[in-house]
Amino acid sequence: MTFRNSIFALLSLALSTTSLSAQDNQVGVADLQISDPEGDRHIQGYLWYPTDQTDGQIDAHGNAVWEAISVIHNAPPAAGKRPLVLLSHGMFGNARNQAWLAQDLTQKGYIVAAIDHPGTSTFQRDPDHRRQLWQRPNDITRTIDHILETSDFGAQIDQNRIFMGGHSLGGFTAVLLSGGRFDPAQRDSFCAAHPGELVCGIFDRWQVAKSPEDRDLMSQDWSDHRIKAFAIFDLGGTQTFSTASLAKVTRPMLVIGAPLDISGLDLDIESRALAAALPKPTTRYLEPATLSHFDFLGVCTAQALEILKEEEPDDEIVCRQGTEERRQDHTEISAEVDRFFSRL
Repeated sequence: MTFRNSIFALLSLALSTTSLSAQDNQVGVADLQISDPEGDRHIQGYLWYPTDQTDGQIDAHGNAVWEAISVIHNAPPAAGKRPLVLLSHGMFGNARNQAWLAQDLTQKGYIVAAIDHPGTSTFQRDPDHRRQLWQRPNDITRTIDHILETSDFGAQIDQNRIFMGGHSLGGFTAVLLSGGRFDPAQRDSFCAAHPGELVCGIFDRWQVAKSPEDRDLMSQDWSDHRIKAFAIFDLGGTQTFSTASLAKVTRPMLVIGAPLDISGLDLDIESRALAAALPKPTTRYLEPATLSHFDFLGVCTAQALEILKEEEPDDEIVCRQGTEERRQDHTEISAEVDRFFSRL
């Protein structure tokens, strides 16, 4: 396996800040396996949860490039009702990309779930699954159904406090779940006027909303009203949403833009534009000066840059300022996310 194949498979060790409980919890983890009875879109992922168990900790998900996090596999969950946070990864990422945030939120008392989206994840790149971007929000809806209805954790979820965070394409997914509506005609018009724009090129290569059937499915309402608030991390695809639909989003939205432009995303047409289109009373926009697009991934090891320069020089960008600087960014991000969700 090359680092290109595993580059988005990873993680970090985040520092805890304010807490939902009097003291930090230990982090238990269980595998998520969600079958598709109507097709082949099977979902895999992880569920992180507070536990009182203190022994059996192991370092998980780390490698020579990415720092590990400390978890206890299949530990008994701590008692009590908990808020649930769903996490959605970016393009060709996976369920472990924001495990640093899952660890930090779990220590504060949340239950956190993340999945691999078929077609757009690290190891699942089937073109038909990738083209069907309307399935991404449906993946999250299916995950909520599974946790509430068939998992051992359903009774512990405070159903009035289900939240979501999404990075990059995961942010696009979160906006669909909030009530934002993909507008094929607006996408076509914008991309015709901006032929070199990053997301336009990606969606064109993926054949997103090209056929009449796909255009209809992409433009449907994919919202899930069980999700009470959203954290959007440096999304792409803002200009493909109906402006009118964004103005009608009523659930609270925390939008975080990354001003260090190393990914090709233009904040003026992405995060800043999204925040401007959403209702002001329920929207909070942040743009930390030190933040880059890849700072929402895990903390890189001390030797990560040298390894990537040698093995996969095109991927070296993901670990620039990715160790201590990124750890500090993670502390700020997780504190803001916790503060935003805690007040709801």
